[in-house]
Amino acid sequence: MSIAAENRGQLLDTLPPLIRQMTSQEMWDTDETGLSQAAVFCGKKMVLKIEKENPTADQEYHMLSWLQGKLPVPRLLAFERKDGRNYLLMERLSGEMACADSYMEDPARQAEVLSNGLRLLWSTDISGCPYPDMTSRKLKLARERVEMGLVSIEDAEPETYGPGGFSNPRQLLFWLEEHQPKEHPVLSHGDFCLPNIFGRGSQVTGFLDLGHCGIADPYQDLALCFRSLKHNLEGNYGGPIRSNGNPRLLFEKLGMEPDWEKIRYYILLDELF
Repeated sequence: MSIAAENRGQLLDTLPPLIRQMTSQEMWDTDETGLSQAAVFCGKKMVLKIEKENPTADQEYHMLSWLQGKLPVPRLLAFERKDGRNYLLMERLSGEMACADSYMEDPARQAEVLSNGLRLLWSTDISGCPYPDMTSRKLKLARERVEMGLVSIEDAEPETYGPGGFSNPRQLLFWLEEHQPKEHPVLSHGDFCLPNIFGRGSQVTGFLDLGHCGIADPYQDLALCFRSLKHNLEGNYGGPIRSNGNPRLLFEKLGMEPDWEKIRYYILLDELF
């Protein structure tokens, strides 16, 4: 069972001593946005993320630490481990998610804040980054997930498996390992989806969920951002179907022609997570 499915009260009753002390006056709401396996509690000033110890959770802590003062990420307040769980306490970000109604109803402004976020990431000095080869790392983690039977095909894109697609996750993994594209190294968020980008107007106020952040190709972020825009416009996450947007507006704001083969590759890679 994932941490997110556990009893909320029991999770808060078993906090490590330091975090319990720091949050004693906080009133928590549960954040169920996104597809994370973590339990996320939002207070007025703080956010507490609890999840089972795993490489991605450790990576989020290390990257959040490294990015302090470099990018608009949550201020790290405390990090503790207890009974096989990670407890990450952060300052709450200001602004709205890029999937908020105010952004979904204004595609030009939404594309602007997203493109500004991508430029911020890609212009960051990557020397000293603790995770320098994210695509190879993700392929290694993907192989572990495939071998352990952890990959679900239920929430995959319709064309990924079946007629015209791959027969199973293992075949997809083999294809990804054989077709890894040449990369241009930049700082990549790793999961550049709308709920993970906060903004106010066209200004980025913060990046969340940095468990796959590290050095990778720009298309790692472009691909997942394009898919996230498309899914949110289609109402896949419970919102209304919207006809006012066009995911390709993102590329116009960036002044670039998309490489659709690279976009396909990184979307397929994400199918194994």
